[in-house]
Amino acid sequence: MLEITFKKIKGAAVLHLSGSIDINSANLVEKVGWALSNGYRQLICDFENVELVDYAGMSCLALAFKHVLNHQGKLKFVAVPAHIQKLFSLVCLDRVFEICKDLESALDSFEAEEVITQIKRKQLRRRFKRLPLDIDVYYKAKYEEDYHQGKALNLSGIGVMIFSQKTYPVGEVLDLKLTLKPQPGQLFLEARVVWLVEKHLQPQIYPGMGLEFYRIDPHIQEKIIQFVERNLPLSNLPDY
Repeated sequence: MLEITFKKIKGAAVLHLSGSIDINSANLVEKVGWALSNGYRQLICDFENVELVDYAGMSCLALAFKHVLNHQGKLKFVAVPAHIQKLFSLVCLDRVFEICKDLESALDSFEAEEVITQIKRKQLRRRFKRLPLDIDVYYKAKYEEDYHQGKALNLSGIGVMIFSQKTYPVGEVLDLKLTLKPQPGQLFLEARVVWLVEKHLQPQIYPGMGLEFYRIDPHIQEKIIQFVERNLPLSNLPDY
């Protein structure tokens, strides 16, 4: 039986594996699924104590890897023994799996990729207009039952800025409820925390969070864009 221990390091879910990855390793897919359902999109599998990976085990790894990609996440393997890397190479999985030398290099690569993502996100935001608001918004983490209440301060086709006492760390995926009247009405959305208000820079809206819509339905996104455009002042606002 494959043994798996979990640690959170710099926002990443690190799974330390021990034993053999074989036909009895369905718990690896289950653990990856658990990490994804709890908002982790940066995952690392540490192979330092893995003794054997057979063909059934490779199928298990491929399934876990695909599961992460389907959730717009990234999975990296670290400290993979030479004989297992050779096996990956024989079946061309070394071209699919992302293998890093060690945990530190994997974490560093996540940070570098995040910088690139932020640049692309800023470029994308310039295509959308931002509408000032002052409406109630309700939100919670995936693992919570009760919603917290805040105020939506502005809205665009890709996100919303909220003011509230309860904030979450950057990267957390939240369930979001807000109502845009008269149309499209109440919306249930997912949103990822992409930045937190800094008190010394914006004390008037502290504490607050910038949220980016996550896995949003294109039809819902179009309705939000139409709402923003209908309610923009005639003078218009700069692109967001």
